[in-house]
Amino acid sequence: MNDLRDERLQVMLSPEELTALDDFRFKHRMPTRAAAVRELLKLGLTVATTDANAGLKSSNYGVFNRGPAGHRHDDSGPDSAA
Repeated sequence: MNDLRDERLQVMLSPEELTALDDFRFKHRMPTRAAAVRELLKLGLTVATTDANAGLKSSNYGVFNRGPAGHRHDDSGPDSAA
């Protein structure tokens, strides 16, 4: 594999997703978040075998299920306990 990394990819994560990423990183003693993302990408590509979700919106691809309302920035949505 070519180690030249000349492409940048920006990914927006929810606080829960970032916590999960950091937990994975520290559990596996990885030096950076980028290294953890690359490792998770490699692991995911080894098990991805179908395109059954083709046509879904980007917001449907979260790590944690947020229900039909999608991503929210506050806890005032219909799933909140308030």
